[in-house]
Amino acid sequence: MSDPKAMSLRFPDPAQRAAIAAAAKQAGVSMQEYILSAAYDRATAVEQRFLEGFKTSMARSGAAFAAEPGSLDPRAEQRAAEQEARRELEQHEERGHAA
Repeated sequence: MSDPKAMSLRFPDPAQRAAIAAAAKQAGVSMQEYILSAAYDRATAVEQRFLEGFKTSMARSGAAFAAEPGSLDPRAEQRAAEQEARRELEQHEERGHAA
């Protein structure tokens, strides 16, 4: 009977399996540990990116509520902020697909 804690590692691409096995061996860990560590690292990176975006959004919202009505042109500022956020999101998505 197999170990219930063991992770089933099946790779349709033998080259992918060989690359992961080589990387795990170089790191001195099992394939399972290497894969789980990589998944954890990616998840925490996504979490950090979300938190950074959330903090930026909160700062923008705080500034908008603190401003006197009519003292800012909200359309121009909001448009610039939205364009920047869109650029950042697109860059992040491109990096995510590349990884």
